[in-house]
Amino acid sequence: MSKMKEFYEKEVVPSLMETFKYKNIMQAPGLKKIVLNMGIGEAIHNIKILDSASEELTVISGQKPVVRRAKKSIAAFKLREGMPVGCMVTLRGNRMYDFFNKLVNIALPRVRDFRGISGKAMDGNGNYTLGITEQIIFPEIEYDRIDQIKGLNITIVTTAKTDEEGKELFKLMGMPFRN
Repeated sequence: MSKMKEFYEKEVVPSLMETFKYKNIMQAPGLKKIVLNMGIGEAIHNIKILDSASEELTVISGQKPVVRRAKKSIAAFKLREGMPVGCMVTLRGNRMYDFFNKLVNIALPRVRDFRGISGKAMDGNGNYTLGITEQIIFPEIEYDRIDQIKGLNITIVTTAKTDEEGKELFKLMGMPFRN
């Protein structure tokens, strides 16, 4: 079991039970999955960018990404249906907790001029979406080997019913929110 999952079960769940007056442990919100998505529009012209993005996402997540393809043709962007336009990874279980730990304790503090993340990016159901502009904040990425700075979206899906429950879960798990 990962340390973050152990911390969640031993520290976070009892605190959530006390705060929200749950009668059952199963009512306490938890992490369901983390989805990492890297959209690469330039892959239309240069397919090698998609290969490097896929390789970097593999290094960051510890899991091989799925190449996402265009659903529709858009003439203005010279895009045809079925062309590769990005890659994504869905993390569950111990890998999810390990990635969350790495994101909160190592990667986010490495962002330039970091003052915390916005508390307004909740979706109404307790899920949180975070956009990262540079993949180089992750320690596994070697700065010398990257060809281009790419961003990625991180969506953290929880079992929380409301934003208030989700935000409390993230705070207890160490997410650095802005004041």
